[in-house]
Amino acid sequence: MSTKIVVCGALGRMGRRIIDIALQDKDVEVVGGVEHPDCISTLDLGEALGKKELKGKPLTSRLEELLPYTDVVIEFSGNPTAAVGHTKLTTLEKKAIVIGTTGFTQQEIEEIKEYSKEAPLLLSPNMSLGVNLLFKLVEIAAKVLKDKNFDVEIMEIHHRFKKDAPSGTAVKLAQILSEVLGRKNIVYGRHGEAPRRDDEIGVMALRGGDVVGDHTVFFLGFGERLELTHRASSRDTFAKGAVEAAKWIKGKEPGFYTMFDVLGF
Repeated sequence: MSTKIVVCGALGRMGRRIIDIALQDKDVEVVGGVEHPDCISTLDLGEALGKKELKGKPLTSRLEELLPYTDVVIEFSGNPTAAVGHTKLTTLEKKAIVIGTTGFTQQEIEEIKEYSKEAPLLLSPNMSLGVNLLFKLVEIAAKVLKDKNFDVEIMEIHHRFKKDAPSGTAVKLAQILSEVLGRKNIVYGRHGEAPRRDDEIGVMALRGGDVVGDHTVFFLGFGERLELTHRASSRDTFAKGAVEAAKWIKGKEPGFYTMFDVLGF
């Protein structure tokens, strides 16, 4: 039986790619889309996206209208406040949700984790296989190089329209490094007199052009350095991951999941 999905942020860059990927998957059915009311000019998702195969599918600003007809909500609205609201609505109806929106405060993340007690919930700052492998490789490298006098820096590059900085992926990388290395002082950019401290993890965000997403973690020693890099050339990488996550989480027990669970790490 196919997995029925609703996409929040259906008319955005990521929402459109998720829907395109879902339409190519015989095991997935798009039952509707959710978008900010200011972006809606028609209540027909097929008309809004120019997709004949979605003709007659609803497009609404009210997620609750679509919850009775879906198995999984894929949340890519790009608005953290809206995403928390969508998560609450979805889990109260005991439906699963996959969250790819980033930019949450720690308080919002804790709230989302509470909702996972009611229904299966997957939260990931990045849905791609390569990035999640990067998370593991960075963890391994940090364990090996801990106490070996290596400085650690993170640099990420995204397109000029990305709202949050640093990226959710860079924040996740910093969290992994902080936990492994025991360094709690995370520095976001530098200016003026800013000599580096031993307990720092630096995070730098660059914005420009149409860059889909580049992330590099630098382990900087004396006489050598190690660079671990992931570059995304297409949003399809993230869209495919989101669709695979939706298929995986259908029917799971209530709980808080990540892409590591989907990939079997």
